[in-house]
Amino acid sequence: MRTIPVQTASAKYDVLLGHGLFAGLGKQLPKFFPDRRTKFFFVTSPEIWSLWSDRILKSFGNYPPSVLFLPSGEKHKRLAEIEKLAAQLSAAGADRGTVLLALGGGVIGDVTGFLAAIYMRGIPYVQIPTTFLSQVDSSVGGKTGVNIKTGKNLIGAFHHPRVVFIDIETLATLPASELRAGLFESIKAGLIRDRALFSLMEREQEAILARDPALLDRVITASVRMKAEVVGKDERESGLRMILNFGHTIGHAIEAVAGFGTLLHGDAVGWGMLAALEISRMRGLLEKEYVRAVTAIRAYGLPGLPELSAKKLIASTAKDKKNSAGTRRFVLLRTIGAAYVVDDVTDAELLAGVNAILKPARL
Repeated sequence: MRTIPVQTASAKYDVLLGHGLFAGLGKQLPKFFPDRRTKFFFVTSPEIWSLWSDRILKSFGNYPPSVLFLPSGEKHKRLAEIEKLAAQLSAAGADRGTVLLALGGGVIGDVTGFLAAIYMRGIPYVQIPTTFLSQVDSSVGGKTGVNIKTGKNLIGAFHHPRVVFIDIETLATLPASELRAGLFESIKAGLIRDRALFSLMEREQEAILARDPALLDRVITASVRMKAEVVGKDERESGLRMILNFGHTIGHAIEAVAGFGTLLHGDAVGWGMLAALEISRMRGLLEKEYVRAVTAIRAYGLPGLPELSAKKLIASTAKDKKNSAGTRRFVLLRTIGAAYVVDDVTDAELLAGVNAILKPARL
């Protein structure tokens, strides 16, 4: 089992990464929550629970945890579901000695973390991500939240998990489309801060998509370490942490305009990165690396975009969480491995970036 520490101004915890961790989950948790009176509640989807419940419950022995279900899909990442889950917790006697266990992908993790942040004004939770995207990105860093009609994650809180368990075996059951979508987040990690990771993903694309265990381990480890380093330096996204949003400004706009759930989050980010790369190229950045970056992203198999309005996409970027005092903030690349934040992207540049993905021939 590999341990990756995360330390921020307000929290310190470990990401535990390995194969077959679920078989010992029930025995591992008391190391972090030694009070025998602790009540554990899993929050998961019926589909995920059907895959892993036997192994997990066996690890708890004679003290099985309670289970709450959240339906699968981005459309359920809403305040209404938070209220339903909170009511179920209350009816089951959950108190401040309760610990929530988020078993699933990014939606489960974000919803469970936000629920933990506000239930009884804050209780602990554990991230147990089962998708590639949630393993390399959303389970680390303490961002939690839900969507509203006008934008993604516009309601939420910073609330760090007590520990993160990443069992790589879960990736064996992951649909190919979800694996691919998650891999775009690791490509992002390489593009913004880790040239070695980008080169690995560029060089080993076929083996990574074929789920080579050793390569997946390396990609996940590098991605988590990069994010842990950035979050450790800037917990509340006041500066450096904003680079983690490379591709997300337009990616989130794509999700909102197309309708949440129409595209997987990672796929939307993939398209958003292509738009951001186009704007970077227009500013004279990247030079020959522009083609290299675009080629690598496309090699992982971006699905097609639905028909979208450039005008609506640009309008949606105005609701991005990174914006401040009416100023649009945007992440660009100087070169592979070096991202930076600007606040002077013009509407004309944004239109060119959006048109580059709506009219792929331009790439």
